[in-house]
Amino acid sequence: MPTHATVPLPPLPVLTDAERLARAQVFAEALRRRRTVRDFAPTPVPRAVIEACLMAAGSAPSGANQQPWRFVAIADPALKRRIRLAAEEEERTFYARRAPEEWLQALAPLGTDADKPFLETAPWLIAVFYERTGIAADGSKQKRYYPHESTGIACGMLVAALHQAGLATLTHTPSPMAFLNTLLERPRNEVPYLLLVAGHPAAGCRVPDIARLPLQDYASFLA
Repeated sequence: MPTHATVPLPPLPVLTDAERLARAQVFAEALRRRRTVRDFAPTPVPRAVIEACLMAAGSAPSGANQQPWRFVAIADPALKRRIRLAAEEEERTFYARRAPEEWLQALAPLGTDADKPFLETAPWLIAVFYERTGIAADGSKQKRYYPHESTGIACGMLVAALHQAGLATLTHTPSPMAFLNTLLERPRNEVPYLLLVAGHPAAGCRVPDIARLPLQDYASFLA
């Protein structure tokens, strides 16, 4: 028996196997329609919607329940402008000097380049950080367990929540991203993980014609 305090498990819905399958299929189909978007409309999105999606992300499992993720939601136009300028500076260096040719060839079908207007156009940027170490009340460092994996799970849940809310997203990872600590005044124990762009797609938005792997190519069953 556990020695720490416990509470009853919140009840799960009582479903037949057919109902369970139907729910899973509906959810899978909804996520299958999700696409990464690079052309956003400036249409505002209420803060309450972003807060609700972040609450969903914050319910993710994490190593030792340390919840190492930190989210900074940005709607201020001036700050978004500064983030865009800093990100594009890193991206120009990436495309011109740091990226190996193989990587550039992999990116070519997606039509990406160093220009990132969506960082200003979209109503919300969500900067995601993970704690490299925690800081105890006495100022000492606390080890964080599986911070990358935990934050990745939380980001996946955030993307799903935003999609469920009828919003488009883009995961943007300029490298390096230390400028986010400076611009957003984040402590040194927090490491930038990604920039998540969220909002409504622009009218007439088009996306690359890509295909996703069929189930049998990425999943196997042993019974």
